[in-house]
Amino acid sequence: GGQDRKSCPFRRMMKFSNRMESSSREVKDLSGLWDFRADTSPNRHQGFERSWFKSRLAQTGPVMEMPVPASYNDITQDPALRDFVGWVWYEREVVVPARWVDDKEIRVVLRVGSAHYYSVVWVNGVKVTEHEGGHLPFEAEIGSIIREDPNVPCRITIAVNNTLNLTTLPPGTIQYMKDRTMYPDGFFVQNYQFDFFNYAGIHRPVLLYTTPKAYVDDISVVTDFLDNTGLVQYDISVKNAATSSLKVTLMDKDGYSVASSKEPSGLLKVVDVHLWWPYLMDEKPGYLYSLEVRQHGSAYDDVYTLPIGIRTVKVTSNKFLINNKPFYFHGVNKHEDSDIRGKGFDWPLIVKDFNLIKWLGANSFRTSHYPYAEEILQMCDRHGIVVIDESPGVGIKDIRSYGNASLAHHLDVMDELVRRDKNHPSVVMWSVANEPASEMSPAENYFKTVIQHTKALDPTRPVTFVTDSNFERDRGAPFVDVICVNSYFSWYHDPGHLEVIPIQLKTQFENWYGKYKKPIIQSEYGADVVPGLHNDPPVMFTEEYQKEVLRNYHRVFDEKRKQYVVGELIWNFADFMTSQGALRVVGNKKGIFTRQRQPKSAAFVLRDRYWRLANGTGRLPPWTKYPYQINSPFESTY
Repeated sequence: GGQDRKSCPFRRMMKFSNRMESSSREVKDLSGLWDFRADTSPNRHQGFERSWFKSRLAQTGPVMEMPVPASYNDITQDPALRDFVGWVWYEREVVVPARWVDDKEIRVVLRVGSAHYYSVVWVNGVKVTEHEGGHLPFEAEIGSIIREDPNVPCRITIAVNNTLNLTTLPPGTIQYMKDRTMYPDGFFVQNYQFDFFNYAGIHRPVLLYTTPKAYVDDISVVTDFLDNTGLVQYDISVKNAATSSLKVTLMDKDGYSVASSKEPSGLLKVVDVHLWWPYLMDEKPGYLYSLEVRQHGSAYDDVYTLPIGIRTVKVTSNKFLINNKPFYFHGVNKHEDSDIRGKGFDWPLIVKDFNLIKWLGANSFRTSHYPYAEEILQMCDRHGIVVIDESPGVGIKDIRSYGNASLAHHLDVMDELVRRDKNHPSVVMWSVANEPASEMSPAENYFKTVIQHTKALDPTRPVTFVTDSNFERDRGAPFVDVICVNSYFSWYHDPGHLEVIPIQLKTQFENWYGKYKKPIIQSEYGADVVPGLHNDPPVMFTEEYQKEVLRNYHRVFDEKRKQYVVGELIWNFADFMTSQGALRVVGNKKGIFTRQRQPKSAAFVLRDRYWRLANGTGRLPPWTKYPYQINSPFESTY
C-alpha cells in the first residue's frame, strides 16, 4: 500500500552513511593508530609460542604505531617490513560504552572489513574468530567477553599473516634458497603469479557495532518489472526471535512509502517504478529505493535499511541487457592501490577515483583482481556505475592449485562474496577468476564446479571468468555466460608492431565467437607508459605508443560491437605497485592515469571515445555532456 503523499507527517530522507548504523544499531569506528609488531623470529611463530595475545603487545617487545586501515608495507623506511612475509600483530585498547556492557539485551559485534591474508582475533586474550582470505569481512560477537570484567578496558589483538601457498586464493609458493655460497642463512622468497604487490595488513575499517538480541541477520532481494510496475521479491532472516514480528516498508528516494508488508518474505509491487539505470543511460541514473525492515523485539526493535535498485540483467547470444536495453561496457579495470596507503581504504582517494571515472565517461569497472570495499559498491549503486565483481582467484597457474583443498576454499570465497554483494544493483556479473591456466585438464571440472556453485547461490546474474588462454584449448570457457578476453597485441607479443593489432584482434574475436556464440567483452588491453616519455614515430613506453595501441583496438571494437562485442575495459585506470622485476619500473605503468591520479595523454583519447559512445546511444540527455554546462567558449563539445 502506497502512502498518500499529503498524509505523510515527515519524510524520512535516506542517509547513506555506514550500513551498520540505524536507530537501533550503534557503531564505534576503531580506525586510527594501533600498536604494531612484526614477528621477525626465524619461523615467524614466536608470537604464538609466547602468547603475545595474553598481555599488552608493548609488554612483549618493541611496538610501533601503525595506521588502520592501511597496508603496513609503505609506512616505514624499513625494507624488511616492506617485503615482510609472515605474522604481524596489531593491538588496540578500546573504551566500550558502559550501556553496551550493562545491558545484556544488546549484542556487541567486532567486525573487520578485511585483513590480508589470514587473521586470528583475540579480545582480552580470548580467541574470538579466525578468517582466511584477504578481501572480505568477518566478525565475532564479543559481548560475553567484555561483560566478564566491566572494569577492564577491551583489548583487541589481531594477528595477520600474508603468506600465500598453493591452496590460498590468490595462490603462491614459498621458496627457500639453500645454497649458502649465494644466499644468507634462512633466506626465502614469496613467489606469486599475479602482477600486483602483495600488500598486507588491516586494509578496511575495524568496527564495534551493536544490535538488539533479536536482530535482522540477512536480507535477499531480487528485482524485476512488468510495464511500469516494479517487483521486489524479498526474503528476510531474523535471529534469536521467538516469533518474528516484522514491518517491511519500501520507500522512494524522497522517503515516501510505496509498498509495505508484515511477512518475512514476499513480493512488493511498485507502481510508476523508477528503474535503476547505469550512468549515461538515463537522466536519473542510480535511482535507489530503500527497504526498511523493523523487527519488533521483546526489549528493543531492530531497524535495518537496505538501499535497493530495481533493475534486470539478461544475456543473449550477442547482447548484454540491463532493463531489456542493450548495455555496452565502456569502462576500466582498477586496483585498490595508492601511494603510502597501499591497499588501505581511503575516502579522498575513492571520491577522486569516482570523479575521474565520471569525467572519463566510463560507465563500468571490474573489481580486478579481488572484491573491493563495500563502500565502493555502495557508491556504484548511487552513481549508476556498473560492476563486474571479481573474486581473488588470480594467478591460478600451478596444476597443484586445482586440487580439492583449493576448490573447497574457492567455493567458500564465492559464498562470502555473494552473501556480501548480492543486493547491489550495480553488480551485474560475477567473475570467479582472472587469467587462470584454464587449458590444464583439471581446470574443466574446477571451473564447472565453481561456476555452477555461484549460479546456485545467485541465479539472477551471469557468471564469467577472465581468460587469456587459447580459444580452442580453454577448458573453462564452455561454462561462462559472457566471454571475457585479455590480450596485449604489440606489447607482450610482437612488441613494437602496432600494425598487427587489427589483424590479431579481429582473429581473436572471430575465433571466440565462432566457437561459443556468446557475447564478448575485451576485459583487458593496453600498454605501459612512463609518464612524460615522448617519441614520434611512437615507441613502447611512450605516451604516443599507448595512444596508438588504444586507437588500433578501438577501430576493431567499433566494427565488432555492431555484432557481438558488448564491452571494453582498459587496463588500467591508474598505475599501481607490483613486485620488483626486470619488466616493471616501480610498478605497472599501464594506467591512463598515474598512481597520483594525473592524466597521461591516452586519458583524453579514452575520454573522447567514451563520451562519443555515450552520446551514440541516443539516450543521453543533453545536459549530461561533460562538463556540466560549464563549457568555456573554447571547450570542445562532443
